[in-house]
Amino acid sequence: MISTNDFNTGLTIELEGDVYQVIEFQHSKSGRGSAFVRTKLRNVEEGYVINKTFKAGEKVETAHVEKKKMQFLYWDGNDYIFMDNDTYEQFHLSDEQLGNKIQYLKENMELDISLYQNRPIDIDLPTFVELTVTDTQPGIRGNTVSGGSKPATMETGLVVQVPLFINEGDVIKIDTRSDEYIERASK
Repeated sequence: MISTNDFNTGLTIELEGDVYQVIEFQHSKSGRGSAFVRTKLRNVEEGYVINKTFKAGEKVETAHVEKKKMQFLYWDGNDYIFMDNDTYEQFHLSDEQLGNKIQYLKENMELDISLYQNRPIDIDLPTFVELTVTDTQPGIRGNTVSGGSKPATMETGLVVQVPLFINEGDVIKIDTRSDEYIERASK
């Protein structure tokens, strides 16, 4: 059990028979009455998001989640297939479970997978990912880092603002927390 006062982003809890992950939370104290905690929770198995308000100090059940290193194999048209590096067992995760994280997945990428009762529920992306630019306006001689920026489409479909000197075929490092260009990767 955990108090709502101890909520943090990414915490996994059990609520009404389902497993939810805390996306956002805000402690509030109105002029009259007791304090409360407003939360935005994502159902980890179905992918939908709900808003729920708890009384401050209310106790909720924590979901015991295990992390395991796995490899992303491929997308089969419906699900994303991951393989346990130790047992070679394969697990499936849907678009709804992964959300916008799919824009960073490359085949053979190693990730930490969150398991709840031996079922995969979420992935932990690395902080930085290197992706290849597949579509952008050509760079012009003389464009520098301090110039402007332009949109670039990555090999996974992700669109990121990049400096003007970046060209198609360049490999760039992207921050997965903010979807921002960091630097051109060394070749």
